[in-house]
Amino acid sequence: MPTLTRRHLIAAAAAAATTLALAACGDDDEGGGSSTNGAVSDADVQAALRKGGALTVWAWEPTLKQVVAEFQQAYPSVKVNLVNAGTGNDQYTALQNAIAAGSGIPDVAQLEYFALPQFALAKSVTDLSRFSAGSLKDRYTPGPWASVHSGDGVYGLPMDSGPMALFYNKQVLDSHGIAIPATWAEYLDAARRLHRADPKAYIINDTGDAGFTTSLIWQAGGKPYRVDGTDVTIDFTDPGSTEFVRVWSALISEKLLAPIASWSDQWFQGIGNGSIATLATGAWMPANFTSSAPSGAGKWRVAPLPQWQAGAGASAENGGSSLAIPEKTAAKTLAYGFIRYAAEGDGVQVRIDNGAFPATTAHLRSPEFLGAGFEYFGGQKANEIFARSAQQVVTGWSYLPFQVYANSVFNDTVGKAYVSSTTLADGLRAWQEQCARYGTEQGFTVK
Repeated sequence: MPTLTRRHLIAAAAAAATTLALAACGDDDEGGGSSTNGAVSDADVQAALRKGGALTVWAWEPTLKQVVAEFQQAYPSVKVNLVNAGTGNDQYTALQNAIAAGSGIPDVAQLEYFALPQFALAKSVTDLSRFSAGSLKDRYTPGPWASVHSGDGVYGLPMDSGPMALFYNKQVLDSHGIAIPATWAEYLDAARRLHRADPKAYIINDTGDAGFTTSLIWQAGGKPYRVDGTDVTIDFTDPGSTEFVRVWSALISEKLLAPIASWSDQWFQGIGNGSIATLATGAWMPANFTSSAPSGAGKWRVAPLPQWQAGAGASAENGGSSLAIPEKTAAKTLAYGFIRYAAEGDGVQVRIDNGAFPATTAHLRSPEFLGAGFEYFGGQKANEIFARSAQQVVTGWSYLPFQVYANSVFNDTVGKAYVSSTTLADGLRAWQEQCARYGTEQGFTVK
């Protein structure tokens, strides 16, 4: 479980109380040509790329392998060592250990959006404002761009995104005369009808997942987390959370959710054989259908996410990562050249060609991207739905500055509602209280 030590978090909290927008002030080893105020121009970045050097990149996302190969062809003086230091939490633990030890720190690190605020608050990653990264705002969709901010700083560049959609088994729904649910109320009704018709079939699987839960609350307009420096508010009684509890409590209590963990062999089998009829998840999912549930090909389609209020046209993000630059690297300018290439430059198309879903508006609007047919989904142009969802992500969402910890204790609190008599509302209350205690212990003022 990747958590900051109390000493590090209290120190981070004190620093954050002063300001979260201080630009990094160290000089780069590769001679980026930065001015006295720490600003680095695009010309400085290009000069660093021409001069070259070595970079170590920690990331688990598979399409980056081809990005690195293409980048090194474009900039032959740069040698990139791509290291898989573990997926998600495993990498965050390794990165925190390296930062604490002061050695072995990579020059670039992949950080999921929910994890970025924790590293930003601790000043473990560089504020990219010195590179005028703020000028890139209009090149990204709103959700991912908002997710790389902490205070006034920009602490990473969005690498991909997960605007949500409803993946559904058309064959299963059609066989039972069930229409595609347009609202979550209709979704609950569909769940009841499906399970009555076939007790072995479920509308969806869910054994309790922090990211999924917060994404649906986000879509409902919920704002359970409020962060202002070291002042944090946690409130799962807000209207969006209440809407989620109302529908999901019924799904749980009526045993309408397949008790199967996502990403398990049984889960992929359910997707393939139709015993799991829908998935509400991010736009990065299609490649996983193709590789791990091939027997479902031609049966599945994509639709907009059901709405909490009919016709609202609201969506949320589920998943997605940024590329950030650890504060203690001496190669910041060279590292920025790489993350700009991978997350906003030519590397974006490389990743799309290898199955990734972008966060860049230009790619999401391109006729080639929107017009691509998905064989798995019967030739459907699913990117049109994903791109529309990306533009409909509800604004104003924020994560906790210790969200990595919060997610790690989700199953100890909210998860009990799926396997015991604990209600979902009580589970969320217990999660709120445990996170509040932790935040207080780490030096935050938590309400």
